[in-house]
Parts: sequence; structure tokens; C-alpha cells
Amino acid sequence: MSVPTIAAGTTTVGWIGTGVMGSSMVGHLIDAGFSATVYTRTKSKADPLVAKGAAWAESPKAVAEASDVVFSIVGFPSDVRDVMLGENGALAGSKSGNVLVDMTTSEPSLAIEIDAAAKQQGVHSIDAPVSGGDVGAKEARLSIMIGGDKDVVEALNPCWEAMGKTIVHQGPAGAGQHTKMVNQTLIASGMIGVCEALLYGHKAGLDLPTVLQSVATGAAGSWSLSNLGPRIMDNNFDPGFFVEHFIKDMGIALAEAKRMGLCLPGLALAHQLYLSVQANGHGRDGTHALQLALSEMAGVDWRNR
Repeated sequence: MSVPTIAAGTTTVGWIGTGVMGSSMVGHLIDAGFSATVYTRTKSKADPLVAKGAAWAESPKAVAEASDVVFSIVGFPSDVRDVMLGENGALAGSKSGNVLVDMTTSEPSLAIEIDAAAKQQGVHSIDAPVSGGDVGAKEARLSIMIGGDKDVVEALNPCWEAMGKTIVHQGPAGAGQHTKMVNQTLIASGMIGVCEALLYGHKAGLDLPTVLQSVATGAAGSWSLSNLGPRIMDNNFDPGFFVEHFIKDMGIALAEAKRMGLCLPGLALAHQLYLSVQANGHGRDGTHALQLALSEMAGVDWRNR
């Protein structure tokens, strides 16, 4: 298959999923000069993008029919399968030479399946999950982990550069998703440390913002501590990334680990703790809402401390 030339002003892009991160990401593509056609399940969520110049389509298939490159970032693997491979999915509306790019955190096996189905139609497929949350999406400094054919990945550079800061081709189809599982495993255990440390500091009677001044820039520092620690202290549990989606990601990673014969007890513990967060009504809060579950276990009323 020939590799398309992708450039602002000539390439038309489609976008499926305008949630917490997707709306900012496609917004950056529009700002970079790409014309865009968008679809999302709740049409009102796309209104700001339409006001910015994007066209609205009634289905993922219609998005693909109007586009050279179609991006998706949705919730769950079942959603990916529907918007990419379904009867009204993007592949059904694609023509030879088009490119499908799924940026959802999804199953590596599904990325490989989409790639195989796309190739049968002469269509390119890339898996490119991201890390950085709502802040990274808004500030166009996401880390983008990419699986797929190298020449197609390189052709997409004008798009990657509009959305992200760290852009790395990890290998063939599915490699981007496997890399994201590494990322989510790191975050899962790390978030336990962030929440327990803040809980300890509170119980010891320390001023938590002052504590953060000492520990955030040393060996204990992390993105989660610096960016989500202040939100935890302010009782701001609005989502940069939903708990329910994080549970999905950990489930994928644990299933892949089982398939590979790996024992990952830290990840398994984090998964169980997050199930508790969801069971207590915080599935649509941010991942840092783990603080609420851990505080309850410790008998601390975090919100009214």
C-alpha cells in the first residue's frame, strides 16, 4: 500500500470521541490547519468544535467517508470495536489509502485485529494510546505510544506534533497498546504511594502543601504527585481520567500478564482498591479519588479534615 502524504491544509481528518481528552486533541489539529469532521455519541459535546469550524457527521462511517485520516479515542474496547469494525464503523467508510488511528487505551489483540482487517481493504491502521490526562491534552504535550508500520507512523508526524510532546514508535501493530499497559502499571502502584503518603502526612499533623515543597522535587517526585497531589489536597476529584476507565486498563494489563505467565501482585492490589473506589460511587471521578477509599479504610474523613 502506498503511504499517504499528510499535511495541514490538504489532509482532511476525522475524529471519533470528543470527551475529556479528545475534544482538546482534535482542537489542536484544527488549530494546526487541518479541516476536521467529528462524531461523538452525545452531539452536544461536539458543539464547541463545530463552532470552531469542524463538520458534524452522523456516524463513524460518515466520518471516514469525509476524511483521509480518522482518529478515535473512546471508552472501552467494545466501543473501539464498534466505531472501527462495526457496520457503521470507520473501516466500513474507508477507501484504499486511508489511515485509521485508534488512540483509546485498548486491547493489544484488538489493535492487531483492526490492523489485519484494515489491510484487507488497503487501509492503514495505527494504535496510538496516550498518557498525560486532561492537562496534557489541553497543553498539547501528551506522550503518544505508537504501534504500526513505521512509514505510516512517520507520515503522521504533523498530526502527532500538534497533539503531543513525546512521540515514540514502539513497534508493529499492538506495540503501542502494550506500552500503554506498562504506563498504566506504573501509575497504578504509584498512585497508591501518593495517596498513602498524603494520608500519612495529614495524620502526622503536617501542612501538606509545605510537605510537597520538600518531596516533589526529590527522588520521591512524580507526575502524579506534582499534578494530582494538589487536587487531592483541594478535594478536587474531577476527572483528568476516569476511575472506571482506569479499572478497564488494569483489567487489560492483568489479562495480558496472565496470558504471558506473569505474576503482578502490585497491579492486582491496585485493581482491587480501585474496584472499591468505584463501588463507593466514584467511578466517574478522577484516578486520584483513590484517596477517598484509602482514607475511609483508615477512618479519616478526608473531605472534612
